[in-house]
Amino acid sequence: MVEQAGKPHEKDSASAPMLAAADLYCERDDRILFEKLNFQLQEGQVLQIKGDNGSGKTTLLRMLCGLNDSYEGELRWYGEPMSECGDAFYDALLYIGHRVGVNKILTPRENLAWSCSLRRQVSNDEIDSALLKVGLRGFEDSQCFTLSAGQHQRVSLARLLVSNARLWVLDEPFTTLDVSGVALLEKLIQDYSSEGGAVLVTTHHPLSVNDLTQLTLGRRPEAAESWA
Repeated sequence: MVEQAGKPHEKDSASAPMLAAADLYCERDDRILFEKLNFQLQEGQVLQIKGDNGSGKTTLLRMLCGLNDSYEGELRWYGEPMSECGDAFYDALLYIGHRVGVNKILTPRENLAWSCSLRRQVSNDEIDSALLKVGLRGFEDSQCFTLSAGQHQRVSLARLLVSNARLWVLDEPFTTLDVSGVALLEKLIQDYSSEGGAVLVTTHHPLSVNDLTQLTLGRRPEAAESWA
């Protein structure tokens, strides 16, 4: 099961969505990316953000992760204003952006051990199990500069398996993955959400997961749509 790290303990947080955005407004270079943007993300839900290039998908993710504060509107974590959550939100978040964050001098095992050390201690067995599950058996001790872009992405995805985060924020995670990698990531997302984790993902890839909601940027009004 997904651990409860980062969840407020106030009584009223039980009925609040995990993440909620209200009336978000953002512009770049005097151009409005989105306005009056509203959505909610519940435990166990997958929210897919779609839109043309330049519509603000990555900007929105960076806002949610605290990497961009040039916006108006309100963000809440279990009903609490994000600005008042302190480390509770960031302890519960795992963000994988366009840059997969792989040190090419290190091996997959060393990359994963270093990444995990920033949050919690994990055993070598956990690391090896994660690398096995993402298809990197036999490459654990290969320096990453000898690996393909798709294998770099798999090293990054292995972080999902050893994380205790409640929320995954993934920016175009299917890029560079082959057919088997795509199927693997879809299964990771499905299994994680089935255990109560939430996923916010930008991708043009048609997702085959349960409890999927889609949000399309670049049209007004912005609204999240649920898909059975």
